[in-house]
This record gives sequence, C-alpha cells and structure tokens, in this order.
Amino acid sequence: MQKIRILGVTVSEKIKHPEQIQQIFSMYGNIIRTRIGLNEEKDGFAQLYGIILLELFGDEEQFDALEEKLHSIHGIEMQSMNF
Repeated sequence: MQKIRILGVTVSEKIKHPEQIQQIFSMYGNIIRTRIGLNEEKDGFAQLYGIILLELFGDEEQFDALEEKLHSIHGIEMQSMNF
C-alpha cells in the first residue's frame, strides 16, 4: 500500500554545502510529490536557511533512506508525520 509522509526539514545557516540538499532531493524525486520552501529573506534575497516541506508518496523504505541521507548533512533538522 502506498504511504504518505510529510517531512519538515529545517536548514540552518551553518550548512557548508547546500547543493547536497538539492542532489538528495533529485535522487529521491520519484517519491517527492510536493515541495514547498519557506525561506528567510534579507535585503530582498533568500538566505541559505529556512524550512522545506516535503510530501512524500510511495514506499516507506525510500522515505527512510531519504531521511538518512538528509541526516548526514550537518545543519539539518527534521520532523515527520505519517499517514
């Protein structure tokens, strides 16, 4: 059965390689149904920190693998809801 997980990802300004986040999202693009970015702005420009909301749809094993990859990046915190 297909599952749904809502994943909240907090990205801090301490991230040294923000491109890693996009690479991971691309790797798991097949399970990301919705992605919403809530960024802090300063002087009209989005900063490297904020909150990303993901709606994941599919297999729980892939959800867990995505979370594990994101946890490996220093400066990221996550919370999730399962349905």
